[in-house]
Amino acid sequence: MNAKNKITEAPVVSIVDDDVSVRRSTQRLLRCSGLRAEAFASAEEFLQSEILEQTACLVLDLSMPVMNGLELQRCLVDTGRLIPTVFLSARASEEEERRALQAGAASFLRKPVSKEVLLHAIRAAIDGPTNES
Repeated sequence: MNAKNKITEAPVVSIVDDDVSVRRSTQRLLRCSGLRAEAFASAEEFLQSEILEQTACLVLDLSMPVMNGLELQRCLVDTGRLIPTVFLSARASEEEERRALQAGAASFLRKPVSKEVLLHAIRAAIDGPTNES
């Protein structure tokens, strides 16, 4: 199997962030790490995409115009789409972090975040909880 086929079969990670540099750099990092990454400038763009149903993990900015990350998370939960979500935020309050985690976010990371920490959080979200005996 060649590298292109491996990427095509890899889990889809959707990045939703209104900051174009964050979207591009995160997408590049994930693709270089063997994941299939799709990027969206807004929650609305993501919700209208065909990728929504294929998304294995969502990397989500908290502060975005129109619909913020918490509102997108609530919309997904309300419609039965339980996508493991890794929040990224530069200016979140402790209350916003608490709300995101209580609503089921896999992780809540603060920008700037190292590549290693972000990749670990995404892989943990995709793999789901482990059952330790």
